[in-house]
Amino acid sequence: VGSSPEDTALRPPQEQPAAEDAAFISIQAFPALLDLPQELEVSQVSCGSRHTAVVTRGGELYTWGWGKYGQLGHRDKASSDQPRRVQLLVAEGLRAEEVVCGPWTTYVSVLE
Repeated sequence: VGSSPEDTALRPPQEQPAAEDAAFISIQAFPALLDLPQELEVSQVSCGSRHTAVVTRGGELYTWGWGKYGQLGHRDKASSDQPRRVQLLVAEGLRAEEVVCGPWTTYVSVLE
């Protein structure tokens, strides 16, 4: 089946992913089960436009989702479907108390 020029004109152009966006990140508009290590107890959750962060009762911060602007806190701009602990807090001896995600940002209140 061929397509006419009129059909082509009605279709939106297909965007090609940029090199840094080549990894597929699932963005779901509904709740999904998440696997965290069994011993972790989540005390707080916050969601940005395309990323999520949780604070555990032990003061650890885990983030995942779209990381193009460094909002996951892993010192890179990588995206991840799996929760990753923010190692900077561990390295600095800081304990996460609260987290608030903005559209492309993550704010964390910490204790030394």
